[in-house]
Amino acid sequence: MHWLTLRFHDLETERAFVRHLLPRLRLQGRAAILVGIFVYFVYGALDHLYVPPHQLGLVWMIRMVALTIPLSVLALTFLPWFEKANQLPLALVGLAASLGLIAMLWHLPVDSSAYYYPGIMLAFFYTYNLLGARFSQALVINILVLVLYNVLFGYVRAFPEPILLSQNFFMISANLIGGAAGYLAEYQRRRLFLRELQLERERQHHLQRSLHDRLTGLPNRDLLNDRITQALALARRDSARHAGFFVDLDGFKSVNDQLGHDVGDMALREIARRLAAAMRETDTISRLGGDEFFLLVQDIGSCDSAAHLAEKLIKVIEEPITGLPEGTALSASIGICLFPQIDLEATPEAIIRCADQAMYRAKAAGKRGFCFVAD
Repeated sequence: MHWLTLRFHDLETERAFVRHLLPRLRLQGRAAILVGIFVYFVYGALDHLYVPPHQLGLVWMIRMVALTIPLSVLALTFLPWFEKANQLPLALVGLAASLGLIAMLWHLPVDSSAYYYPGIMLAFFYTYNLLGARFSQALVINILVLVLYNVLFGYVRAFPEPILLSQNFFMISANLIGGAAGYLAEYQRRRLFLRELQLERERQHHLQRSLHDRLTGLPNRDLLNDRITQALALARRDSARHAGFFVDLDGFKSVNDQLGHDVGDMALREIARRLAAAMRETDTISRLGGDEFFLLVQDIGSCDSAAHLAEKLIKVIEEPITGLPEGTALSASIGICLFPQIDLEATPEAIIRCADQAMYRAKAAGKRGFCFVAD
């Protein structure tokens, strides 16, 4: 984070924080504006004690004009546009409150400042701590108000020096206290967001590891079972036909035994990559363990489509693998289970088991081929 603006250096993190903050910011902004409007009206309850009768109408006109900004921002919080621009409009609500008080003071006697300038200090705290505006924007706006106050009443109207010094002391103190509280609150909020982001990444990482094979990164049996369960539910609803392909590599054991596990692992990763590239994004490619893979293909259509895909997969697997000695080749035996079937138990375990049995028949028939459950 930048030490002053508290903005994250990483743009994506900053955008994520803004999205995370938006729902709370809507509610906080609305509540703060309603409270501010109420206080602004109540502040006028004692106008008759400090405002000459002939200026009461002017003071209330200024008050009503100043309230147009918070009312506009309040309406903005109910619009989609608030998602794109929210911090600056909220900060402008605090600016409008301060400028309204300054405009009242400009038209009133010096003695009236004892009643109205404390309202500017309240506006400082309001902008820093209640509206939900970013610290950096609240700081700029409140410094602008402080400078404007001194220019108008220190040089143009030339308030008595003791009065101006006293007012500056309290207004600067209000900025320091309110600004420090606003800074620390936003800093802690952003640090907490970073911690939550870290915990979420760790959770996703552990979830990824628990549901995916560590060697290939493919879904494991647990995730596969969930995907098959979803496919079964879709089949019952839409009468779609899906297929499970149990793929066992032919010749992998000799590669693993003769060339070592490192080469075998490299070959498995390459086969996993090829299978993933050959399938659709809606399909699931899973590694069950060893040299066994299972492919869940949704909405396969017909047996012919399944057979054509099996032939394609065998050709893809048989392509030479860089890193294996020349003449070393892998192939595959594939068992195919189309589901749902009337005579097949509709569970993930049953579908995998039936495809496994069909795969063994393909191996018994000479390997480098495929068999259907019904064959």
